[in-house]
Amino acid sequence: MQDVPAGAPRPASGTAPAEGRRGKPWRTVWLLLLLGWTVSAADRAVTGPVVTWMINNDVGFLAEAEHPHALGGLIGGLFFAGYMLTQFPGGYLGDRFGHHTLIVVSLVWAGVTTLLTGFMGGLVAFIVLRVVTGLGEGAFFSNDRTLVVTVTPERERSLGMGVVITGLAFGITIATVFTPHFVNLGKQVLADEEAWRMAFWVLGTATLAAAALLAARFRAHLRWAALGGATLRLGAVSAVSLALIMAVYLLGERAGLSDLWIALLEVALAVVLVLAVLVRKGTELRPVLYNRDLFLLYLANIAILWNLWFFSFWSVSIVTGAAHSSFMSAALTAGFNAGAGILGFPVGGWLSDRTLRLGWTRKTVMLACTGSQAVLTVAFAWYVSVAAAPSLWVMGLLLFFASLFFNALQPVGHAWTAELATPRLRGSAFGMENLVGETGAVLAPAVGGALRDATGNWSAALWLDAGLVACCFCLLGFVRAHRPHPSSAPVEGAA
Repeated sequence: MQDVPAGAPRPASGTAPAEGRRGKPWRTVWLLLLLGWTVSAADRAVTGPVVTWMINNDVGFLAEAEHPHALGGLIGGLFFAGYMLTQFPGGYLGDRFGHHTLIVVSLVWAGVTTLLTGFMGGLVAFIVLRVVTGLGEGAFFSNDRTLVVTVTPERERSLGMGVVITGLAFGITIATVFTPHFVNLGKQVLADEEAWRMAFWVLGTATLAAAALLAARFRAHLRWAALGGATLRLGAVSAVSLALIMAVYLLGERAGLSDLWIALLEVALAVVLVLAVLVRKGTELRPVLYNRDLFLLYLANIAILWNLWFFSFWSVSIVTGAAHSSFMSAALTAGFNAGAGILGFPVGGWLSDRTLRLGWTRKTVMLACTGSQAVLTVAFAWYVSVAAAPSLWVMGLLLFFASLFFNALQPVGHAWTAELATPRLRGSAFGMENLVGETGAVLAPAVGGALRDATGNWSAALWLDAGLVACCFCLLGFVRAHRPHPSSAPVEGAA
């Protein structure tokens, strides 16, 4: 489907993409979107390792913090406060201006703001740039998921979801494993206490290069009027969201609230804004907002994104604290958690499509993956809690296999959402799913950091994460299994 401004005629749906001389053109789109996921995920995940390095080396704005892990977690949570507030608007704008358009806008935005983060010195300025980065990146998810559904035949839909989102694993792995190398590179040209800036400069430059490539490949689907309109609309939403997020943060700081309470207030702010959207768009978006099964998937996504960003943000610190290892060794061990997605995402998508053709449902595969992940997450929490000297190898293997099943379930869930949603509102459905789910991403770094400061170790935070995964499994059990929507076929020329 060609992305055009609102009001322009769109091709009729229901026609499968032609293969012919072009082979399977939707797979080219998969690879381009995978690249987009890689750079955007690295931009958002790099904050955790950088914060851990600052805490370990007693530098930067964390040097004087009374509760450094709680403050570091709040910084990560504020990024996701911005990220969640543009999930639904991003999907809605994609349905209006074109999904290719919003993907390009999101990547350019993220590249510029990540570069600028490396120039910020004070705590408040750093937070502002991280929030603004999150606001821009929030428009990527719902448009990426919708574009995969649009261009891909139903028989390969879940596989496409898995292949594309493998970029998330690549990006988190790059941020986790290579941040020590970026910091060492920074030491060659900057003072040691400023070396962290290099991580943002390298990743911001890479994101802009990826944005340029996607813009060139998507040029047939882009219009300057649509790019300008989408940027202005997203900018307006982001300006209001930034003002509200920072107002809550600064007022909370002035009132002497803890970092955890500030994170909770940011979530409350998001809930209020969502309710405001529902009041304005309730009739138009009724199929997305009042679908029982979609709503249960939205709630389950809270636990999914809590687990994702708890480990993505704090895994290096968890390994360092448990095994008393070096920053480099901890980063490599934590990389098992992120790297498992490189295998888990595509395998989960392939397995979901394969079993669907055999007569199973997405629900069966989703429950199998979530149940396995729950057992392994409990095993990791137990091992870290009871082992006097946890082994890096044992922790790495437990992280790998828990993450393997966790990453496998995500493309299954995304394909399930696509089947449940009305085709014309898929962007809005994915946006609402991630908006609700990002509640977990906002709270996970802050709550995890606060529990670490309060208890002196990571055991309580790990057990909380395991409990949430178990709750996710229970919620999914109440979602009714569905067959694909009869009008879910992609359109000709979509690639």
